[in-house]
Parts: sequence; C-alpha cells; structure tokens
Amino acid sequence: MTKQRIAVIGGGLMGAGIAQVFAAAGHDVWVQEPDDAVRDTVVSRIRAGLRRLGDDPASADRVLVTSSLTEAVEKADFVTEAAPEKLWIKRTIFSALEQAAPAHAILASNTSVMPIGSIVAGLGSAGRMLGTHWWNPPTLVPLVEVIQGPQTSDGTVDETMRLLASVGKKPAHVKKDVAGFVANRLQHALWREAIGMVADGICDARTVDDCVKNSFGLRLAVLGPLENADLVGIDLTRDIHRTIIPELNRDAAPNSLLDDLIGAGRLGFKTGEGFQQWSDEEQAALRARLVDHLIAARGRA
Repeated sequence: MTKQRIAVIGGGLMGAGIAQVFAAAGHDVWVQEPDDAVRDTVVSRIRAGLRRLGDDPASADRVLVTSSLTEAVEKADFVTEAAPEKLWIKRTIFSALEQAAPAHAILASNTSVMPIGSIVAGLGSAGRMLGTHWWNPPTLVPLVEVIQGPQTSDGTVDETMRLLASVGKKPAHVKKDVAGFVANRLQHALWREAIGMVADGICDARTVDDCVKNSFGLRLAVLGPLENADLVGIDLTRDIHRTIIPELNRDAAPNSLLDDLIGAGRLGFKTGEGFQQWSDEEQAALRARLVDHLIAARGRA
C-alpha cells in the first residue's frame, strides 16, 4: 500500500509491538505515551525487537514518540489505541481521537474482549471506528481480528483489512460485535473446561497442558476445528457430541478455583505460583521457548 502515517496510542508491550510492525513495513509511525519512563524506551525496544527478528533495525528511525495525543494523530491516516483494558479509558481516548484526528483517519481499538459498540457509543463518527485485536506478541502472531461495530462502514473494514494484509498480518473479519470476538471466545471456552477439570479432580494442571500440547494442539496450526469436523465427518461429529456435549462445563461465571488461588496469593508468574510453581529460571525458559517457536513459525509462513 501507499506509505501512510500511523498513530499508536500507548507505548507499552502491545503498542510498541504494533508500531514495530508498521515501521518495519515502511510506514511512518507516531506513538503517544503519557508515562515518561515508558516513553523514553519505546524506540530502543522497537530497535531491539527488529534485531531479534532479523529485520532492519534502522526501521526504528521511522518511529517518533510524544506525550501529546494531538501531536501523534493530527496528520494520521490510521490510528489504533493500545491502552489498558478499561472501558472508561478507551471511551475517553476515542472521544479525544474523534476531535483530534483528521476526518479521513480510521480509528481502531486493540481491545481483546470489549464489544466495539460499547467503546464508541454516542460518538458522531462511529462509522470510521472499529476493532483491530492484535495478539501478543504482535510482531510474531499473524492474526489480527477486525471487528465491525454496529455503525462501522464496510469501506472502513475493507481498507483496514488491506492495510493489515500489506504489513504481513492475517486479518479476520468479525461481522458481529460480540464480547471476545472469535479467537478469545474459543480460547476461553477451552480454558473454562481445563480449569473445571482441575477443580473437579479429573486431573492436575500439568496433565491438562500435556494432553493439549501432545494431541490436538499439534494439529491446530494446520487443521482448524471445523476443518477437523469435515475431515472426520459431520455425522461422526454429531455422534460424538451426543455423548460429550452434555458432560462439558457450563459455568456461567469464573470457576471458584480461581478465587481460591487468588485468595492464596497464587497469581501465576507474577508470584511464582499459580496452577503450578514457577521459578525465575522456569519462567524465562518457557518465555524463550514460546518466542523461539513463534519465530520458527514465522519463517515457515
């Protein structure tokens, strides 16, 4: 696509990663970040990220960082916010963006679960607003869900899909503005069942993870769930579902096991123990394995 001016609101992990993708593709990028300490590291983090992936570190020179939202977006063609996952923060940002960004600019939210309609409700130019849910790490996970809100125009969706594809992403059009969109609804349905099995004493947490990683998890990169249903047969799928669907977890709220773990101070990596215990070395090793796996997958794409 023609070189564009991209604005990213938020310079944290996701914001810097999104900025890196656009800069690596040749676009000029402005990042707005209010925190001084975070703002001072945005460009250096992007440069390090480019080196890690074998991309040109000089692409970081296309990134400018400011504390001013107006300065970041006043000449932008495409804006995405990557602010904390709080509705009032995102609504405040979009209200400001509507006033500060050019009328032609597309305004996108990187929310991971919030319906876009709830963020842009009451705004006068909601037709140019939509969701673009990037996955962490945004530099390595191809999917970006493009969520069409109740008022989002088809042209806004089409232009966003083209832009994302041009920077190497795999955009997926989500036509109905529901909480969690597509991939997070699937992911958390799996998590609900996994947590429920541990809570019910069917197996321990390590067994759940081992079963996923050493069975259908191996196939998921090339065989999606509905492709798998077609592969084995719709009739067999229905027969299996007659037995298993009535047995699956139906909790309408977070499992109480999560409350028990939180009450015990077991928050996962941040406290060194969650469903399992994690030393600093084990945490670092798992993070490294994940990044190495995603980099290898990027090379095969």
